[in-house]
Amino acid sequence: MLQRFRTKTPSTSIFVQIYSVYYLQYAIQAKSSALSTQSNYYSYSNSYTYLFETCTTIRQLFQLRAHMIISGHSQNIYLLPKLVSKYAAYGVMADARQLFDKTHKQNIYLWTAMINGYVRNGLFEDAVLLYHQMNADGISADRFIFSSVIKACANLSALQEGIEIHNDIVRAGFELDTVVGTALVAMYAKCGEIEVAREMFDKMLERNAVTWSAIIAGYALKRKTSEALRLFNEMQMQGIKPDSVIMVSVLPAFTRLSDLRLAECIHGYVIRSGFEFDFVVSSALIDMYCKSGRVGFARQVFEKMPEGNVGSWNAMIAGYTQNGCAEEALLLFNEMQVSGVEPNLITMVSVIPASAHLSALHLGKCIHGYAIRSGFHSDVMIVTALIDMYAKSGSMESSRSLFERMPKRNVVSWNSMIAGYAQNGYASEALTLFSEMQLQGLKPDSVTVVNALPACAHLSALQLGKGIHGYIIQSNLEPDVTVCNALLDMYAKCGMVGCTFQLFDSMSQKTLVSWNTMIGGCGMHGYGKDALAFFTRMQQEGITPDHITFILVLSACSHSGLLDEGWQCFDSMTEDYRITPSMEHYACMVDLLGRSGLLDEAHDFIKRMPTKPNFVVWGSLLGACRVHGNVLLAESAMKHILELLPESVGHYVLLSNIYAETGRRDAAAKLRNMVKVKGLKKAPGCSWIEINSSIHSFFVAEGEGEGYG
Repeated sequence: MLQRFRTKTPSTSIFVQIYSVYYLQYAIQAKSSALSTQSNYYSYSNSYTYLFETCTTIRQLFQLRAHMIISGHSQNIYLLPKLVSKYAAYGVMADARQLFDKTHKQNIYLWTAMINGYVRNGLFEDAVLLYHQMNADGISADRFIFSSVIKACANLSALQEGIEIHNDIVRAGFELDTVVGTALVAMYAKCGEIEVAREMFDKMLERNAVTWSAIIAGYALKRKTSEALRLFNEMQMQGIKPDSVIMVSVLPAFTRLSDLRLAECIHGYVIRSGFEFDFVVSSALIDMYCKSGRVGFARQVFEKMPEGNVGSWNAMIAGYTQNGCAEEALLLFNEMQVSGVEPNLITMVSVIPASAHLSALHLGKCIHGYAIRSGFHSDVMIVTALIDMYAKSGSMESSRSLFERMPKRNVVSWNSMIAGYAQNGYASEALTLFSEMQLQGLKPDSVTVVNALPACAHLSALQLGKGIHGYIIQSNLEPDVTVCNALLDMYAKCGMVGCTFQLFDSMSQKTLVSWNTMIGGCGMHGYGKDALAFFTRMQQEGITPDHITFILVLSACSHSGLLDEGWQCFDSMTEDYRITPSMEHYACMVDLLGRSGLLDEAHDFIKRMPTKPNFVVWGSLLGACRVHGNVLLAESAMKHILELLPESVGHYVLLSNIYAETGRRDAAAKLRNMVKVKGLKKAPGCSWIEINSSIHSFFVAEGEGEGYG
C-alpha cells in the first residue's frame, strides 16, 4: 500500500488534508501535555475520521491509508472499521480483506464492517464464509452482523444455511430484534418459505416499514397478490406510510401481475401519493411494467418523467432487451448519449444482450469498443455479457479469448461459455468445459445443467447425461420445470423413451415445452400413436398447442405412416387454432405423403401451396423420391432446389444416390464430376460413441460410405 502511495502523485487537496492532521496532532500535544495516551488516540482518530468523510476518490483514500502507516496509526482499532467501510463503498474488497487479515486486534466493529462490505458488494458467499470464520475464532456476532449474513443467505437462496444461522440468532437472543427479525422475514420470503416468514412477522414485537415491505414482497413473489395488497393496506392502517424506499422495495414484487387493472391500481397509488416524479419510484414502475410484458405502459411512464436520470434510462433499456425489443433498446441507448446522460455499468450490461439478440456482430464489436473506452471492459459482468454476445453472433473464438483472459470467473461466466458452445454445435467442447468447471472447484447450478444436457442429447451421450441427472439429485438442485424439460429432451434423444415417460409423469409442473418434448421424443422413435395420445392429453388439460407442437405432431405422423391422422392435425391447425402453416408444416405434409408412396399427391400439394415453396419443401419431396425410386420427379425437385440453393451439395449427393440405386451409374458419375468441377465439398460425416463416459468422434472421409460421403 505504501508503495502504491509513493508511485501516485497526490492531489493538492489531499496534501492540505494530511497537513491538517499534522497540525491537529501538534495542537493536541501543545494544548496539554497531561492528556493521556488514550485521549490522544481518540483525538487522532477523530481527525482521520473527518478526512475519511472528505475523501472523494479511491486514490485519495489510498493516500490517506499510506499516511496512517507513516504516522503509526496502521493498527488503530477505531479507524480500521471506518477504513474497511470506505473501501467497501468504493468496491475494492480485495484491498479491504488484505487490510482485515493484517490487523492484529480484530474487534467486533471490524468484523461487522468486513461482512457488511461483502454483502454490499454482492459477495454473499464470502460474507457467509467470514461469518463462520468469526464463530471459529470465538467472536460473538451482534445484531448488525446477523442481519448482514442473513441478507447474504437470502440473496443466495441458501435456505438451509439461513436456518442454521437462525438457530445461532435464537441462542444469542436476537430473534425478536427488529433489524434481525426483518432480515429473517425477508430471507424466508425470498427462499419461498412464505409461511415461515409470516410466522416470524406475526411474533415480532415491533415492526417497521422495511418489515412490512419484506412480507408484502414475499406474498407477491408467491403470486398471492390479494394477501400482499391486503397487508399493504393494513400497513397504512397501522400508521406506517410508505416512503419512496418502501415503494421501490414493494413494486418489484408485482412484476408478474397478470391482472392489468391491479397493476394500474398500484400505479394510481403511486401518483396519488406524490411519487410519480420520484426517479427511483418511476424506474421501479418502468421495471414492473417491463417484467409484466407491458413495454408500452413502461414507455409512457418514462416519457412523463421531467428528465431522465441514468436509472430510468437503464430500466427502460433493460425492459426493451428483456422483452425482445432489441432494436428499440439500441435506439434508446443512442438517444441516451445524445441527451447527455452518461451510461454506467448497468447500462452496458443491459445493452450488450440487445446486440446479441440481433446477432449483429459488427454492432456488438462497436459496443465492446465503447466499453473499453469507458473503462468497463474488465468488469466480470461486462465480460460475461460480451462472451454471450459473441457466442450468439457465432464468433466462438472471440468468446473463448475473452473467457481465457478473465482474471476471475464466476458461475455465470462458465455458463455463458458452455451455452455458447452448445448453441453453436460444439457439443463436445461444451461438455469438456462442464467437466473443467467442476475441476476448478465451481459448483454448477441449474443454468449450467440446462446448458450441458442438450450437449449430451446432441452426442447421444447417455452415461454423461445420467451423470448430470445424478448430480442434480445429489446437489439438491431445485428440479424446476426448465431442468426437467432438459432431462426429458436428453433421454428422448438418447433413445430412452421409457425414462421420459417416468420423468414426465413425476413432474409437478408441466409447460408447453414439456408436452412438445414428449410429442417430439415419441415421434422421432416411431411411436406415432403415443405422440398423438400426448397431443390429445395436452389439449384435454387446457394447454394450447403452438406452431412447434404441430410440426412435431406432423413429423410423428410422417415417421409412423399415420396419413389420415396427419391430415386431421393439419386441418385442425388452421381451422381450430388459426395457425398459419409455415414452410416446416408444409415440408412435414410433403414428407408424410411421400413416405406413404403418394408422390404425385405430394407434388400437387406443393403446387397448391399459397406461398412459394422453399428448398426444405422440395428437399422433402426429393427424399421421398429416393425411397420410392422416382427419378423423373426427383430431377424436377432438384431443378427447383438448384434455383433456390445452387450450392446445395447435400442435395447433389441425394440425387446421385437415386441415380446409383436405380442403375443409372453414368448419370451418377456425371453428377459427381459436376460437383468436383464446381468445387463443392460435402462436410465429412461425423458420429460419436461413448466409452466409459468419454466421447469419441468418428469422421467419414469423402468417397467413403454410400454415394460419396
